[in-house]
Amino acid sequence: MKKAIIALQLLFSVTIFGQGFLHRDGQKIVDGNGKNIILRGLGLGGWMVQEGYMLQTQPFASPQYQIKQKIEEVIGEQGTKEFYAAYKANGITKRDIDSLAAWGFNSIRLPMHYNLYTPPIEQEKNGEITWIEEGFTMTDNLLKWCEANKIYLILDLHAAPGGQGNDAAISDYDTTKPSLWQSEANQKKMIALWKKLASRYRDSQWLGAYDIINEPNWNFTGSNKNGCDENSNGPLRDLMVAVTKAIREVDTNHLVIIEGNCWGNNYNGIFPLWDENMALSFHKYWNYNDKESIQKMLDYRTQYNVPIWLGESGENSNVWFKDALTLVETNNIGWAFWPMKKIENIAGVTSVTKIPEYDVLLKYWRDGGQKPSAEFSKKALMKMADNYKMENVTVKPDVIDAMFRQVQTNDTKPYKKHAIPGKIIATEYDLGTNGFAYSDKDFINYRVATGNFDQWNKGNTMRNDGVDILPCKDVGSNGYQVSFIEEGEWLQFTAQIKKQNKYNVAIRYSSENLEGQLHLETANGAKSKTITLPVTGGNEKWKTIILSDVELNAGENKIKVVFEKGGFNLNYLDFLDGKKSVSKK
Repeated sequence: MKKAIIALQLLFSVTIFGQGFLHRDGQKIVDGNGKNIILRGLGLGGWMVQEGYMLQTQPFASPQYQIKQKIEEVIGEQGTKEFYAAYKANGITKRDIDSLAAWGFNSIRLPMHYNLYTPPIEQEKNGEITWIEEGFTMTDNLLKWCEANKIYLILDLHAAPGGQGNDAAISDYDTTKPSLWQSEANQKKMIALWKKLASRYRDSQWLGAYDIINEPNWNFTGSNKNGCDENSNGPLRDLMVAVTKAIREVDTNHLVIIEGNCWGNNYNGIFPLWDENMALSFHKYWNYNDKESIQKMLDYRTQYNVPIWLGESGENSNVWFKDALTLVETNNIGWAFWPMKKIENIAGVTSVTKIPEYDVLLKYWRDGGQKPSAEFSKKALMKMADNYKMENVTVKPDVIDAMFRQVQTNDTKPYKKHAIPGKIIATEYDLGTNGFAYSDKDFINYRVATGNFDQWNKGNTMRNDGVDILPCKDVGSNGYQVSFIEEGEWLQFTAQIKKQNKYNVAIRYSSENLEGQLHLETANGAKSKTITLPVTGGNEKWKTIILSDVELNAGENKIKVVFEKGGFNLNYLDFLDGKKSVSKK
């Protein structure tokens, strides 16, 4: 009787397939109406699976279990439970999903930790698999918020039972315990978890796909510990086949996404494919954005008649983002960038503010010394958990602009409304890409391709462009300054000019030992005289110098500040009526 009921349920799910389930149509991902869908998504990294680099604990606690140990050390077991409850409650809410939808995302990738859904094998009795409701409830709520915004939710098993890779932080792998690949019980638990998830969500049309294992990186027969030289990948293939079989016993609706070894990209031995409704995921970081960088995946798509999806990417400059997304979308490939929230993050859509008290904890965990009190530590950690609320993070408009608008056009737009007469802060230059909104000589990181880490914004603060920005303590600033200025670089500002006039421009700058030069240019070709900026005697010694008689037409103007000689820091330019004077202190 039970088998008959399951058969009827599966038959019913097939009959409603056309109402909206994402699925494979040859080499495309389409909706229930057959419409080609380019997934534009964001991974909710750090919510269910913490990684040390996101919390600035990487040097001494990279996987989540180590982070948790550090926290327990200072606030105890009960305090740690309270912290994690607040962290998860604040980390992702309906407001977050509403925001992502408003910014243009049509999908979300949820990196799941198995231990929110089922206990570790060492906590099970007699080999029985039991369940924890917390993870399912978190997923239910997230799916409800996605449905309300008509965006797809893709489930991603980021931390599999035991851990699926030697890069321990990614999957919370504890090397003192059996990994996923060293334990049949862990593999059975993973299979059972996916069957449980598929049974629960088989009828949800806004559940987009099952990404069944994230970034496996394990050497089965090869010498590279991360599986990059594997030629067969037999255990990985066998496990993914078994998971797919378990899913299909209860759910024939949903797309199954698989990933290769070597952080998702080594598909040697994985083919032929074993299911009609599948897609291949690949991950892309720090390499060139040319067709050659994705050619192998394009070849797989053609050879095996299967869709491909950029399941994870990010952690680079806005220019790299624009170029990567232009590349994949031009080739009809959807994407999910990474991550949603990270402490002091310039390369994401939001940034979590770090408080000084958290720095005290980081210093203690890193260096030892006097242990902060439990009261101090708990207050600091709970404040950090509160800072993860959407209303408390800093939204990064330049990153969002690069991921959506700049993929479509090289046009620039104002970062902030500027009016002349008035002050223009140097770091508030236009939104747009290198060569159009600004020009900087270092603006992208190609570490994988070149072997060198190139810091695009050397100050790693405020904005994610090539412009180098540092904190600023000078009066009249917005808290930031443009620094590491080099000859030939420039910034563009869009401003509304009240009336045609000649303006005096008060330039606020500092320099330690190099004399600078700059001039202004407008879009109509007008150019000011060049002004020399004498050495002020220190990066913290700010002075004002006047560039006189800058003629501007009424209306909207795009004004370039062109650096003929670099080596100085720039705070702001204050455009004054030519009849007015300014203090040079």
